[in-house]
Amino acid sequence: MVQGRGAASAPRRAVRGGRRAERGGWSGHGGRRRGGAGSPRRSSRRATGGGCSLSCAAVTGCARLPLLFLDVDGPLLPFGAEPQRYPTYTLGPDPCGVDANPLLNRIDPQHGVKLTALPCEVVWATTWRDEANECIAPLLGLQQLAVVVWPEPSGVDAQDERDGLHWKTRALVDWAAGRPFAWVDDEVTDIDRAWVAAHHGAHALVHRVDARLGLTDDDYAALASWLRQPCGAEVRRSPIVTGQYPEGGEPFSEQLE
Repeated sequence: MVQGRGAASAPRRAVRGGRRAERGGWSGHGGRRRGGAGSPRRSSRRATGGGCSLSCAAVTGCARLPLLFLDVDGPLLPFGAEPQRYPTYTLGPDPCGVDANPLLNRIDPQHGVKLTALPCEVVWATTWRDEANECIAPLLGLQQLAVVVWPEPSGVDAQDERDGLHWKTRALVDWAAGRPFAWVDDEVTDIDRAWVAAHHGAHALVHRVDARLGLTDDDYAALASWLRQPCGAEVRRSPIVTGQYPEGGEPFSEQLE
C-alpha cells in the first residue's frame, strides 16, 4: 500500500482479525459482498500450479520450480491514482455475478500471459482467497491456482503489528516450507525481508509493487531475472523502479521497499 494516496479509489481488502480496516467501502471478502458470517471455501495446497510445466525447473537449477506468491489488490488491480488515469478492459459476460467488484475492469488480461511465461508456480496470496480463482483467474486465462489459506489470528499478531511485520509474512514462509519463493505485494517492507532472511532456509525475493501502477514490465523483468538464478541466492530487495502514472501524469522514481 502506498500510504496517504487515494484511499477512496482503493479496492476492497478483507479485514483479518480486526487488524485491517476496509478500504474503498467495498464490503465482503475479496471481490463480492457477503451477507453471512461464514468464511469462503478454502483450497487445498495440492491445487494445480501456475501454467508452467515442471520442466521449467531446469531453468532455475532447482529440483522444483520456485513459488510466486501473488497479491491481487495493487499488483493486478491498481489503485491510488486518479480513476480516470486507469485504462479499462472488457470483462466478458457476468465475470463474478451481480456483486462483482466494480474495479475488476482495471485488470489487464495480458498479466496472464506474462505470469505464465515466468519459470515459477504461481500461488494466490491474497484476501480474495478462493475468489481469486473464481473471479481473477478467468480474466487472465489462468488455470485454477493454489491458494494460501491464512491462519486464524493468534497471540503473536499484536506483537508483529507493533514490530511492523506484515501479517502475511509468517504464513508465507510456513507455506513455502523451505522452497524458494518470490512474494509480490504492495505492502511489504524491509522488516518483512529481514524476517524472511532469518527464518526461511531457501532463497527468496520480497518484491514490492507500486499500487498506483500495478505490475509493470519493469517488475516482470526483475521477477524473471531473479527466478532464473540458480538456487541459493539470498533474500533480495526490489530494485528501484521508474515510470509514470497510467495514461500520463507525474513521473516518479522511488525505492520500492
